[in-house]
Amino acid sequence: MSRTALRICPLCEATCGLTLTIEGARVTGARGDREDVFSKGFICPKGASFGAVDGDPDRLRSPLVRTDGELREATWEEAFDAVAAGLRPVVERYGPDAVGVVLGNPNVHTVAGALYPPVLLGALRTRSLFTASTVDQMPKHVSSGLLFGDPNAIPVPDLDHTDHLLLIGANPLESNGSLCTAPDFPGKLKALRARGGRLTVVDPRRTRTARLADRHLAIRPGTDALLLAAMAHTLFAEDLADLKDLAPHVQGLGELREALADFTPEAVAPACDLDAGVIRTLARELAAAPTAAVYARIGSCTVPHGTLASWLVDVLNILTGNLDRPGGALFPQAATDRTPRPAGPGRGFALGRWHSRVSGHPEAKGELPLSALAEEIDTATDTGTPVRALIAVAANPVLSAPDGDRLDKALDSLDFMVSVDPYLNETARHADVVLPPPPPAQSPHHDFAFNTLAVRNQVRYTRPAVPLEPGRMAESEILARLILAASGMHGTDPAAVDTMVIDQTLGKAVRDEHSPVHGRDPHDLAARLTGDNGPERRLDLMLRLGPYGDGFGARPDGLTLARLLDHPHGIDLGPLRPRLPQPLRTRSGKVELLPEPIAGDLPRLRAALRERPAGLVLVGRRHLRSNNSWMHNVPALTGGSNRCTVHIHPEDAVRLGIRDGADVRVKGAGGEVVVPAEVTDGVRPGVVSLPHGWGHDRPGTRLRHAGADPGVNVNQLLDGSLLDPLSGNAVLNGVPVELTASVASP
Repeated sequence: MSRTALRICPLCEATCGLTLTIEGARVTGARGDREDVFSKGFICPKGASFGAVDGDPDRLRSPLVRTDGELREATWEEAFDAVAAGLRPVVERYGPDAVGVVLGNPNVHTVAGALYPPVLLGALRTRSLFTASTVDQMPKHVSSGLLFGDPNAIPVPDLDHTDHLLLIGANPLESNGSLCTAPDFPGKLKALRARGGRLTVVDPRRTRTARLADRHLAIRPGTDALLLAAMAHTLFAEDLADLKDLAPHVQGLGELREALADFTPEAVAPACDLDAGVIRTLARELAAAPTAAVYARIGSCTVPHGTLASWLVDVLNILTGNLDRPGGALFPQAATDRTPRPAGPGRGFALGRWHSRVSGHPEAKGELPLSALAEEIDTATDTGTPVRALIAVAANPVLSAPDGDRLDKALDSLDFMVSVDPYLNETARHADVVLPPPPPAQSPHHDFAFNTLAVRNQVRYTRPAVPLEPGRMAESEILARLILAASGMHGTDPAAVDTMVIDQTLGKAVRDEHSPVHGRDPHDLAARLTGDNGPERRLDLMLRLGPYGDGFGARPDGLTLARLLDHPHGIDLGPLRPRLPQPLRTRSGKVELLPEPIAGDLPRLRAALRERPAGLVLVGRRHLRSNNSWMHNVPALTGGSNRCTVHIHPEDAVRLGIRDGADVRVKGAGGEVVVPAEVTDGVRPGVVSLPHGWGHDRPGTRLRHAGADPGVNVNQLLDGSLLDPLSGNAVLNGVPVELTASVASP
């Protein structure tokens, strides 16, 4: 007999509410939850395929431990014994930095992935942290840190109310949005146009989003920062800059104007391959709109000037008075954010507090570039110790980082590796221990990270839709036991990890004069927490201390876990509202328009005014039914338009003698791949496009469907040497490549 259960979809950043149909312990269907306070019934093909993702027969059901060179099924006790025996000797002999930690993108889509990795890093005290952020959005964190003092203070466009939206390097009709959590992003863009608003898309590809726009500008890849700088220059030159209510909260306006003096539309136009008049028009329209927002994403982050482009997005929002304004770009406030502090100067944001051992890359937000992981393992230096052990949590850097072949070899040289992953994928196959979390239907869900980026304030939580299968272990317990094994406390009750975090959090809260529990007894407060387990008690704690919380009785109508459970479709907390100056944590207590690291990088952008690619350049591609390398093993989410092909413009195809459907050789600095050509005017001349996340052809994996149609790893075309220097972000777009009509295998 079937039943239904609610579940928040964890398969992309839109976080849509689902209604699952369940027969026994199996999810047999998924539809949008029409009563969900945020998504209101919207669903995409990934959400509709939730049951197929959840029930993938290739998901690991038991831990794997390497014995005599082979990975074999083991008990949980054997697995954690092996973890403790493998990690602790490395820490004790070489120090904590000899243990690297890699956190992948799926990590932010789970409750456990949000709650436990910070504890793991604190316990290990390692500086060898690498995450998916440095092949994605790290430039936005860095620019926000420098502008606002907090790398997580990221403004999002007020999609439901804006009159004018400028999208740069973003394709939300395929990605469902990123660093902007918005169920039914396509519907919101259509509603913008229906109410008389204007949509402009800047992208070298004519994406589905670009086809919806009023205007599409096919910019030369990698020149977004130049375009944005010229728009800001125009606002100054034509006296269109008007900060409105922002003026008291901003410093550095005169210095910014002087710093951008060289970036005239005429100077920038040849590099961007756009008309100078069009650039001026973009700036004038932005200034003239009743409300407007500039939003840029991965296409503008994964380029040589990613941090400058991310900075200039917010500069334009500031110069037009649209930052922190309804209809502009506002700072969300999640229910689990820290208790709001009074406005005033903060600690600011610093880069380069330490550097990578081999190439000296500066840390950003506590992370080193993922591109540097291979050399940190395989290269000896006079100082420091190489990474000799690795903990990978929901990470597949062999496919997601540049030069996967080198990393593949480097992983084989480690003394020890543990992978927390449901699949034996291209990275996990190197592990000595694989710890598989249960399927999403057997796990709870709350979006800690994505609610800080949501276009409407709301809070939702769903408990597991299906009981944990016998022999499975909750992801929270897996990570708690991993923390204990890595920190020399193997064998301790895993509940001790949650108890420790709760005690530490309450201990700090009662000493904080701005906290609603200042001066109270932390033991009494801990006893009042509710929830069936440690993660739920921690969620209850965060809700109670958060901006909408009850403050442990100080605000009787405030949020608690119990109240949230009484609202299974979520609680609407209202539209985004102006919050400045409260989010600012700069040393001045103001928005610092021209931070020193930004000013120091502008000469490099001026040099780019003279750069012109001599041949073809590569850009990435996202498919609606895919999310990085996660989902190619699900038949329902592959095939059709979701194919690994290289897009090439008809003019370039004729010039190079390339036929549609024929295999072509694509060569870059890091290697070469052979892939079918797809001739299309969806890319501009001079640009070719390959999707990310493919390349499932390595031996030793257990991905039967993905292996049958493996595609190629686009990141193998990169050697890892191209980085945005401020953020350490990999340059994945606008890189030179060569195409030949060869069909020979490499």
